[in-house]
Amino acid sequence: MDALRVAGVERVFSEKGSSVGPRPELRRALSSLSHGDVLVVWKLDRLSRGLKDLLDLLDQLKLSGCGFKSLTEPIDTTNPLGVFMLQILGAVAQLERSLIRQRVLAGQVSAYQRGVRWGGSARKLDDSQVAELRRLRADGFTIMELAELFGLGRSTVFDYVNVRRVSKRERMPVLGPLVDCGAGVSGRSL
Repeated sequence: MDALRVAGVERVFSEKGSSVGPRPELRRALSSLSHGDVLVVWKLDRLSRGLKDLLDLLDQLKLSGCGFKSLTEPIDTTNPLGVFMLQILGAVAQLERSLIRQRVLAGQVSAYQRGVRWGGSARKLDDSQVAELRRLRADGFTIMELAELFGLGRSTVFDYVNVRRVSKRERMPVLGPLVDCGAGVSGRSL
């Protein structure tokens, strides 16, 4: 924020918290602009969640007769070269997010195919213990008896003896083709 003040910015707005959801400080900043004002940001990624979002915002600024300038990138929409640079940088940023998302999905597919678990709780019993638990249940043991015998909670025993619920993970399809779902960036400041 010091860099914004050094650049002569009169009013500084800063978002607190996540970039997901409403951004009240951005709305306040935009509503405070008058014809001829320039919205100045420290860095482009502090303003926009994606290329479409950025281009929509710039259209809104243009319709209001306002300009846009980034202090760390060569972008100044008050001149044609700045507009061109903004479009190039926005496209590169979108490409980078797409590539990151693609790598993350590829890693998840690879981990799933190797049987690596991510998320959720670790299994409390291995396959042989699950088979033993199911055999004992078929032999007439109650859920409470099995819970005490295996040191589990009743709901966990239900999960293991209820074949449909346990085999749900086994029936999970392998992830399909890699699809770019976009990404968000948190901790923005204007």
